[in-house]
Amino acid sequence: MENNSVSIDDSRDDPQIRFSDIFNVAVPFIDRHLKAGRSGKVAIRTTSGEEITYKELAASVNRCGNYFKSAGLSKGDRILMVVKDCPEFFYIFWGAIKVGIIPIPINTLLRAKDYHFIIDDSECTAILYSPEYKDEVEPAIKMAKNNPAHCICIQEENSDLAELIADHAPDLNAVETKADDDCFFLYSSGSTGNPKGAVHCHKDMVYTSRHYGVETLGIQEDDVVFSAAKLFFAYGHGNAMHFPLWVGASTILFDGRPTPDTIFDAIEKYKPTIYYGVPTLYGAQLLSMEQRTPDLSSVRICVSAGEALPPELFKRWKEKTGLIILDGIGSTEILHIFISNRSDDYCLGSSGRMVPGYDAKILGDDNNPVKQGDSGKLWIKGGSTARCYWKNPEKTAQTMQDGWLNTGDTYYQDENGYYHYCGRNDDMLKVGGIWCSPFEIEAKLMEHPNVLEAAVVGAPDDQNLIKPKAYLILKKAEDKSEELEKELLQLCKKGLAPYKYPRWFVFSDDFPRTATGKIQRFRLR
Repeated sequence: MENNSVSIDDSRDDPQIRFSDIFNVAVPFIDRHLKAGRSGKVAIRTTSGEEITYKELAASVNRCGNYFKSAGLSKGDRILMVVKDCPEFFYIFWGAIKVGIIPIPINTLLRAKDYHFIIDDSECTAILYSPEYKDEVEPAIKMAKNNPAHCICIQEENSDLAELIADHAPDLNAVETKADDDCFFLYSSGSTGNPKGAVHCHKDMVYTSRHYGVETLGIQEDDVVFSAAKLFFAYGHGNAMHFPLWVGASTILFDGRPTPDTIFDAIEKYKPTIYYGVPTLYGAQLLSMEQRTPDLSSVRICVSAGEALPPELFKRWKEKTGLIILDGIGSTEILHIFISNRSDDYCLGSSGRMVPGYDAKILGDDNNPVKQGDSGKLWIKGGSTARCYWKNPEKTAQTMQDGWLNTGDTYYQDENGYYHYCGRNDDMLKVGGIWCSPFEIEAKLMEHPNVLEAAVVGAPDDQNLIKPKAYLILKKAEDKSEELEKELLQLCKKGLAPYKYPRWFVFSDDFPRTATGKIQRFRLR
């Protein structure tokens, strides 16, 4: 095989992906498009009016890589990226990879204490950040024991990335690496402790792009993609960057805060064919559609991940737009979605079936496989699984065993092969000695037309026995009433097993969430 190449055997039911002995992933994702005749095609459009062709993208990636070399950075060094969704994210990420440097995109919603921890934990040589985040990043740099040699605000006078790389050559030969070499890190959200750095290899983006992007989602060269989830997030990273780059599609980048109006405006103006959202945003968009009828005619596929999609949201979205939402489950450690619904094969209320290239097993408390239909701990195996957690051998040993990853989620598989989410392992409730899924109760509560979001946790009653407690966000705060509580109670008693109904209702304006929008049920507990 030619260096930096991938071969895929499509003659099998499970296409096998093979890599050349020398493999730097920047070549097939960036350089390949020039040979394929896409030089003049737009790779990136921004909502601020920029258009970047594949030729311009490759030149800027190369200039950035040459700049890193000239600054004294070398193969194996690590650079942190606290960078908004913009073309510079692509230049830094792929320019680093091409010269063997390990980029680490970081959640842009974190605080100084979190950045401080990651700077020290990653032992990074450089940190590049957008000016919007300097008030949190710069104090973190000062606090850090590890003092990065290069601290660059990428869009500011005297440190503007475009000016820094302008005089460097637009050509660059990729450093020799192997498919299993470390390529980039993604830090987990750290919702229950310090963030953990998942170490991904050069091969990993190829697996997710092929198995989910192409074989499951059906992304094509003529697609235009728009992800509300940001590039720092594993979900958004695939959606908006490595999937479109794999097939030569175009991506829309929006660097602001996603709201129903900003998302609808972008869809109407830039006409994406694939739209990626999260359940919370889909719910807010449905609420907004009571006052606005956006033009979604360009969209052929809607995708959801990050949290399980409540069936009621699916139903409301389909009724309102005519579009189905393809729900799936992924993780930072697997890099993207590994169980998913498909346009031609979906089951309401489920996460779908296995994505090609991945295997699953559901284990009970005794660590043996459960019977089909019974719930247990979901373990996943696949080619994009992180090699380890950076500098965390104990957590690596607990979570990653013989190629399998403990997802931390509770699932069951029905008789038709669809996988159903029951909650995080730590969120499951035992009521009257029987395990109970909070997600099932939340989905039932959301069937009420006044409910926008629901979160269910366990709470002790007056006998210190655990019972379900429901936290609710209403579409209209003024709808809160004793009568509404009675209606919700009856809805649950009629539609769920007798022991599953909530004993308490708490109405809230919002829930505690991770920086990526997931509800932090442990804080509600």
